[in-house]
Amino acid sequence: MTTMTTPKFTPANPPLIGDLFNRPVFAWLWLVVRLYLGLKWIESGWGKFTNPAWMQTGAALKGFWTNAVAIPDAPARPLIAFDWYRSFLQALLDSGGYTWFAKMVAIGELVIGIMLILGIYTGLAALLGGFMNWNFIMAGSASVNGVFLVLSILLVLAWKIAGLVGLDRWILPLIGTPWQKGKLLQKQQ
Repeated sequence: MTTMTTPKFTPANPPLIGDLFNRPVFAWLWLVVRLYLGLKWIESGWGKFTNPAWMQTGAALKGFWTNAVAIPDAPARPLIAFDWYRSFLQALLDSGGYTWFAKMVAIGELVIGIMLILGIYTGLAALLGGFMNWNFIMAGSASVNGVFLVLSILLVLAWKIAGLVGLDRWILPLIGTPWQKGKLLQKQQ
């Protein structure tokens, strides 16, 4: 049995990359990204939240999913490229899941937008927003979702400083993260 040894050369990150994701001075850059994405999420979520086709019947989401799972007669590629995702959406359609899922999408978009703007658990908010963007892309809605997904990934990578110009400056040291308890949780032990 061979043992693995540590290589003598460990490549380092380029200085700019380390700075972008770790130096507090770049928190202002991430504030701009946060505010942009947060406003877009609130704008989208508010439009759905105030629309009865989203919040009462779910008909808007039902229409979107129905169009997404349809396989066109033309030889063009269908909206959904993966059969497992089409089956997932079809199962939600068949079970009437659009009635509750539409509310979850609208409220989720609003909450993500608020969290990003206020800088509350910025990394988590960006992760959830990116997951929603990925799902929209999987369902065939490219639009701005690809750009928003990339911005969300960058915010996730910059989670330590992305919320410094926001409430994370106080919340993270107080409450902490799953892998490091904050001052409030340390006192309860």
